[in-house]
Amino acid sequence: MSTIHQTAGGAAPRASEPRTDPRAWLGLAIMSLPVLLVAMDFSVLYLAIPTITDELAPTASEQLWIVDIYGFLIAGLLITMGNVGDRFGRRMVLLSGATVFGIASLLAAFAPSAMVLILARALMGIGGATLMPASLSLISNMFPDLKARALAIGVWTACFAGGSAVGPVFGGILLHHFWWGSVFLINVPILLLLLVFAPKLVPEYKSGTSDPFDFLGVVLSLLGILPLVYAIKHLASDGVDTIGIGSGVLGIVALTLFITQQRRTKHPLLQLNLFSYPAFTSAIMAALGCMMTLGALSYLTGIYLQSVLGRDVLAAALAGIPMAVAVAVFSLGASRISTLLGTRAAFVTALLAAAVGNAGLLFLGTDTPIWIYLVSTTIAGVGYGIVFSLVSEVAVASAPPERAGAASGISETSFELGTSLGLALIGSLATLVFRANSDGRDFSDTLGETLHRAGELGSGQGADLATAARTAFVDGLHVAATSGAVLLVVLAAVISVVLRRRT
Repeated sequence: MSTIHQTAGGAAPRASEPRTDPRAWLGLAIMSLPVLLVAMDFSVLYLAIPTITDELAPTASEQLWIVDIYGFLIAGLLITMGNVGDRFGRRMVLLSGATVFGIASLLAAFAPSAMVLILARALMGIGGATLMPASLSLISNMFPDLKARALAIGVWTACFAGGSAVGPVFGGILLHHFWWGSVFLINVPILLLLLVFAPKLVPEYKSGTSDPFDFLGVVLSLLGILPLVYAIKHLASDGVDTIGIGSGVLGIVALTLFITQQRRTKHPLLQLNLFSYPAFTSAIMAALGCMMTLGALSYLTGIYLQSVLGRDVLAAALAGIPMAVAVAVFSLGASRISTLLGTRAAFVTALLAAAVGNAGLLFLGTDTPIWIYLVSTTIAGVGYGIVFSLVSEVAVASAPPERAGAASGISETSFELGTSLGLALIGSLATLVFRANSDGRDFSDTLGETLHRAGELGSGQGADLATAARTAFVDGLHVAATSGAVLLVVLAAVISVVLRRRT
């Protein structure tokens, strides 16, 4: 990590006598709020999608964009915004990002159409991309004592990991009492607390770096990621056509140019040479795999609980509590488990637990008892919680000390990108299966739209269409769960071999 000098808040403590300002813990509490919000807003829509479908009538492609445009912009801009904070002040970037995030949340809460909601989610992604690296880098400066810093980063990680799991629960409770826009409106008062108290509790920091921005890298990365994901979603919902193929080709070409440009430029956005370290690559793969499966299955099971089992939004939210608790508890306890079992065994065990939890969803049907869902997701939550805490440790420890900051940035990016890739790839796969299993019936793009149309057809034909649609959706969920379980088992095997050979 680059050398830091303090521009406000008093002189930096001497290296021989590291001390932590007592106010730093209050500052940590304030900075943890946006981290929690950013993580929650990845998953808060999972239970709201059926309601949004009824209110805004998005297409299948728009529905997926509503959920994952947020994560893709965060992933694409995360490292860039970290560089912006280094140059112009991390606290300033934190507060600016919180302002953008709050304004975009207001726009999303009162969005009159699917396209406006997608635009608002995109702005939330831009704001969220500033909050993550700014808060984490400020922690490293506010806590010079290594023991206190480790605890502070542990709290930060738990907020991020717990926020992803708590999002559906929190969103469900709000949806039970208020309209769907409340899941965004709740962000505003929390961000106001940050804007009021952060200037008093969080000192400003800047680095002395004068390296130029890699603007070309930012453009090429977004030109690669967004068209490629759009192609996947478009081909899954609308079949093979010129638009889907053209978008896919554009994305592949742009990503190829991005990789070439990153290898040649003096100041790359992404330090690709870090991937020459096998342990680092394994940790990033684990983060991607876990977030892909967690994001996709949280999204699909949110629809399953409401539209297949017929649970109301509050009941669906309460069903997510055991998994949320498991993720939070085992995220905080991961270091003890790693000490007891060893890093390699803890990693492999956690990935296999997540795989077992995903495989347990194969027992779900159109009238399955809820306890099967609860047990399966709780087991998966245990595995995910451990992995989330171990990824950063292994990624940073496997890189040279002078590249620890870059390794940390890539690790954060993998979490954000994994969620969005899961929705695009595994979510689109489930949609494809749903449409393919229509048995000649005229399904709409989504389960929610199909059930709405079934209600208009009358008791006979409508009931038959609704039953077939629910069965087809469960088939898609089973394929998604199988894909996730296989992916996690493969990752466990690869990481077991790589970490065994690690010196």
